[in-house]
Amino acid sequence: MAKDGGRTREEARADDALRRLGRSKFRSGFGLGAGERDYLARKGLGTVLSHGRDFVDRRLAPARPPGDGRQTPWKGHPVFVAQHATATCCRRCLSKWHGIPKGRRLTERETGYVLLLIGKWLSRRLVD
Repeated sequence: MAKDGGRTREEARADDALRRLGRSKFRSGFGLGAGERDYLARKGLGTVLSHGRDFVDRRLAPARPPGDGRQTPWKGHPVFVAQHATATCCRRCLSKWHGIPKGRRLTERETGYVLLLIGKWLSRRLVD
């Protein structure tokens, strides 16, 4: 991946998306509950993101995910909250906010971008 001021293009794209999402009253209203914060602190970002990889692979990456638009719970795991905050919760939100089209399986690069967004959002909650 090409570098842009020390960041990859994907990192710059993710940072830009997080800035735009931060201006959305709906998206910026998400935060981790006490249980989710505790879980993230106990398990660590790496473990939580490995769970995220599994969630994305099963619930978001297919061309037509079962229950698309309702497949991501609102709470119960830090990744679920992060998915809603980063608009990576369903294929409609991925298309609207990130330009990733519906109707085809996510590429490995797109999956990596989704996980990068989730990881950046969660990392910021670790220091809040």
